[in-house]
Amino acid sequence: MFSRGGVIQLLVKRIYDWVKAVTSLSRVIHGRRLVHLDLLMRFFCISTDQRRYTASLVAMGNGSSNQLGIPPGKGPEAVGCTDVMMDHTAQGSFFRLYYPCQEPEGAEKPDWIPCREYFNGLADFMKINRTLSERILNYLYGSFKIPACLDAPFKQSGKYPVVIFSHGLGAFRTLYSAICIELASQGFIVASVEHRDKSASATYYFHQKSQLEQAASKQSSPGPESLVKEWLYYTPVQQEDNEFSVRNKQVNQRADECILALEKLTQLNSGSPLQNVLQTKFDMSALENSMDLCRIAIVGHSFGGATVVKALSKEERFKCGIALDAWMFPLEDETFPRVKQPLFFINSEKFQWAGNISRMRKLDSPVAQRKMITIRGTVHQSFPDFTFLTGHWIGKLMKLKGEIDPEVAIDLSNQATLAFLQRHLRLDRNFDQWDPLIDGQDENLIKGTNITVLQSAM
Repeated sequence: MFSRGGVIQLLVKRIYDWVKAVTSLSRVIHGRRLVHLDLLMRFFCISTDQRRYTASLVAMGNGSSNQLGIPPGKGPEAVGCTDVMMDHTAQGSFFRLYYPCQEPEGAEKPDWIPCREYFNGLADFMKINRTLSERILNYLYGSFKIPACLDAPFKQSGKYPVVIFSHGLGAFRTLYSAICIELASQGFIVASVEHRDKSASATYYFHQKSQLEQAASKQSSPGPESLVKEWLYYTPVQQEDNEFSVRNKQVNQRADECILALEKLTQLNSGSPLQNVLQTKFDMSALENSMDLCRIAIVGHSFGGATVVKALSKEERFKCGIALDAWMFPLEDETFPRVKQPLFFINSEKFQWAGNISRMRKLDSPVAQRKMITIRGTVHQSFPDFTFLTGHWIGKLMKLKGEIDPEVAIDLSNQATLAFLQRHLRLDRNFDQWDPLIDGQDENLIKGTNITVLQSAM
């Protein structure tokens, strides 16, 4: 399913295969059995800096691993982030909020992977032993931080436009931080939704303790202590299921979750005293009257790109959309004529195929602008953060990196996005300096697509 939109699936599979390959290879190096899989896994449990560097240099071909990291925002604003959960149930809204902040001295940077359950979710996603996969993934990615200030004070400076972001299949709310941080650094409030349609590798909500459980814990009244965390992991399409029906139901739920996140932001902007179930240190009341709700856009990658199209068809408050390497399969044809807003497709060179592009072109409109560009040398994983956190050799092996420098690729995508947002949200910024990118005017861009299909206006 990865070839149709999963962000993580190939990663876990290739790492798993790589470990087995390294184990096999190690048995013949210098004619000796140097390492067995169980010893390799014990080694991964020992995560000193020296061993991390040595392993990456010798075994992984990751000699620049000490230079890996998610790029910070390039805009004028310092960026804060916090997690927001409104309503503790599975029907509530859960997103990571990125925003312009007042940067405090010694600010805490959040972990890129929030906790071990997300590693377990990736393992379940590929039906691979949790212990094995958790150790590998934690070793490779467990120490990375997001370059944003956790729960930093919100910067009051007029009203900011709003972006809702939708992740891809097998991903979750933190895996596109490079994109979200860049938008926030340029003066946007960004809500990166964590979807609960069972397309995320993992997510969670809470259920209320029963009266018996509360009595056993000597609680006199319901409160945060009465909530129990429930994990929801990725559910694959079963052989007897109709895949389109499953994915179509999911894309509708995803769009509704994006609209719900917008509703919650709208309520916060109006000063409604909403409670964050997660009880972070962030002052939610600071968001009152901080958002320009006439300037709202939606952005998403892969399955999230399809979510962009579906959300535009359902909610007119989204003034435009940007679909990053969209996977169009989940969308029914009836959706396309309902999309009246401007829409921008930013594609990778290696992921797309004629049938998918043809479905994008069903959105052609004589009245609403449709644009498409393709970034040369990119792969489907050139948009999530993994591309910045994996060394050159391993990145190529796992197809997390294309031929183009990852930062050049994400800069082109982000700058074209900002130019499109300025044009269609009518922003008074300098993002129009990147207008030529919208039309593919750069040596690393293709106007339209590299795939041979019937001609259209895009």
